[in-house]
Amino acid sequence: MTLPRSSIDPTYRIYIALIQYPILKSKIRAAMRRELFSRGIISPHEFEEMVLEQALQSQEREGLQDPYMEEDSYRWELRLHNIRGHLTDLFFANNLSYELFEELIAKILIPRGVEVEDNNTIELLNPEMMPQDMLFEQANLIKDMPKEVYRQYRPRLQEIKVILMRNLISDQLAYLNIAKEWIKLEDLITINDHRIGSGRIGGKSAGMILAQRILLEHGDQDIINHLDVPESYFLASDVIYAFMTHNNLIKWSGQKYKTEDEIRNDYPQILKEFMAGEFPPNIIEELKELIQTHHKTPLIVRSSSLLEDNFGMSFAGKYDSFFLPNQSTLEENLSEIQLAIAKVYASALNPDALLYRQSKRLQEYDERIAVLIQPVSGKKHKNFFFPHGAGVAFSRNLFRWSPVINKKEGFVRLVWGLGTRAVDRVGNDYPRLVALSHPLLHTHADPKNIVNYSQHYIDAIDLDQNKLVSIPVEQVVDQKLPYLRYVAQTYQNGYLSSIRSSIEDENSQTVITFDDLLKRTPFADRMKRILHILETSYQRPVDLEFTLEIENPHSLEPEVNITLLQCRPQSELIELKTKLPEDLEPKDILFKTHGVVPEGLVENIDYLVYVSPKYYYALPNQEDRFELGRIISKINKKLKLETFICIGPGRWGTVNTDLGVRIGYSDIHHTRALIEVSGKGLGCTPEPSFGTHFFQDLIEAQIYPLAINLDDPKTIYQESLFENTPNQLQKLIPDLVKYEKVLRIIKIDDIQKNHRLNLVMNDAKGIAVAYLTPSEK
Repeated sequence: MTLPRSSIDPTYRIYIALIQYPILKSKIRAAMRRELFSRGIISPHEFEEMVLEQALQSQEREGLQDPYMEEDSYRWELRLHNIRGHLTDLFFANNLSYELFEELIAKILIPRGVEVEDNNTIELLNPEMMPQDMLFEQANLIKDMPKEVYRQYRPRLQEIKVILMRNLISDQLAYLNIAKEWIKLEDLITINDHRIGSGRIGGKSAGMILAQRILLEHGDQDIINHLDVPESYFLASDVIYAFMTHNNLIKWSGQKYKTEDEIRNDYPQILKEFMAGEFPPNIIEELKELIQTHHKTPLIVRSSSLLEDNFGMSFAGKYDSFFLPNQSTLEENLSEIQLAIAKVYASALNPDALLYRQSKRLQEYDERIAVLIQPVSGKKHKNFFFPHGAGVAFSRNLFRWSPVINKKEGFVRLVWGLGTRAVDRVGNDYPRLVALSHPLLHTHADPKNIVNYSQHYIDAIDLDQNKLVSIPVEQVVDQKLPYLRYVAQTYQNGYLSSIRSSIEDENSQTVITFDDLLKRTPFADRMKRILHILETSYQRPVDLEFTLEIENPHSLEPEVNITLLQCRPQSELIELKTKLPEDLEPKDILFKTHGVVPEGLVENIDYLVYVSPKYYYALPNQEDRFELGRIISKINKKLKLETFICIGPGRWGTVNTDLGVRIGYSDIHHTRALIEVSGKGLGCTPEPSFGTHFFQDLIEAQIYPLAINLDDPKTIYQESLFENTPNQLQKLIPDLVKYEKVLRIIKIDDIQKNHRLNLVMNDAKGIAVAYLTPSEK
């Protein structure tokens, strides 16, 4: 049917005019609707009902048999948005003049915003029920009002912002109570513009955005000038359900209710099926656009679950993240990013994550995984890509290695290259630990020990091989690195020296110390101020992940830019003011250690889970050591109603079984303390690995990390008691004769009848002592 000319011309003219305003189009249409509503041509309720009706009809015309399953919420909102726009044009063209339309455009183009003739029309719709695009329209309208009118509608704008934050970012009240004071409308617009799919962007993204906004608003000019904000893309939380539905993976959604053994046994198959999954076509198209935009730029795909980085439950390291070199063809890069996202999704069902949720009583929470995608911060050197430095920083220093350190001034765990070595226990490698109250204070005074306990490998992206690599520091170091003097020193003849020009003496060793970065740049002071601002704004201690870039390294006053990647409330030990016992009998002391000690107390210990160092390192192969970790996990479950502590050699939680016992948080989460024994040929670190994800797990679960250095002459360690007291292993788990020598379950009552063990830790004196005391029973 041909419409009369009078009914088609105005609509066509409006359509052509709006094409000329692609950005302001939504604001112009919002003004058009206000005219329609205020003049009584149609009510907001009637208009929205018509939008809904036509949207449903359009689904039917497009052949959707089951709209709820065949169309995700993102496409549904897009459908509503398009139909709302077309109906706005039609109603306005058929009822009001084109001259009025031109006047509305002119008003919008006037600096400082729109003149509203009937401001009450703003409040005709309940914002809780308004579609998202209308929330943004109304928020922009209020933001651009003249000051005298804006004051009237500021509470409405705040309400809309909170609703948008709840829909886009987080519904956690602790987060919203802080974020509502800081997050701006432009932040929400940026999130929405960079969001792929529907749902929220998750906790990791939420913390990053909030911290960046706090620093940009509350930081001094020095911080603002040297704070970099990475471009971020958000694969929203609803996409995981679309992916699982699309690939028949919903069958795994009940994993959280299975037994621990079932959870562990099922995970390899879950990972396999997720990796074989395909994404819906609309998601693939948006990922393709992202890959094209950042072609040949390394990317990182990071988990950002709805609970991650929350108050009191950080989920640190529970879900996977992946570096993508992104150096292949477009098709191969697109395939790689989809595979990485699928593996991040699968990690939501890994044993550590599910058992952590159980321990926090979060099984019933809908823990969807959003994904944060960012270009990797860094520069190219040779064929490698990595940042000048990276790490994790804490506003409170929970473990001091010297009494002069001020806990309240913070702590940094700093590495050269990608930040993986700062947050994971990787190999026999050590980051630089920096107490921000005394940045140049090493954990060891002797230069030889500084060399031994330094970073020996660097994680980087090999652009030629198109993969993440770990390479010896010596392969990366050369005189072409202008900033090397700030990252490293040379070691020769028992002395450490700053690098003045190039490394000329082939007999010297390059050692990663960051001493000149801490001495000659504003990094330490700037980081200390950043942490203080964030802690004040969060109203509790925080920790953050970052990268750094050294600017103008040849200058006498080089600068340092900091890129903030993540911020979350810091896990804290409940510190008890403890008093060390006096006049203990030597026979009653099981061990006494000096050095880095938390403040705390564990009373009435019933059992020791002891891994014998000499028999552990005598295990014939790696599989036996892996099996030992699995047995410890079973012991952890058996003793969950008892008070017990774990003692054993090396770095517990490491991936390298040559360096210590390979276990995860879920394998020891019922213990009350984890004591690492080193020295006398055992080779491992004499202090806990502050700041790693594993360390964070211990702190969060109120598990005290301790170290016993057998090379320290002040150490007391009753090895004969650990090795010769009757072993309860066979009573707890029969048929483990093979492991009876290496794994000993010691009942304190078997050491001395009617006694229990107390563990007292005193931070101020740097002493921890475990001693026998008569049982109260």
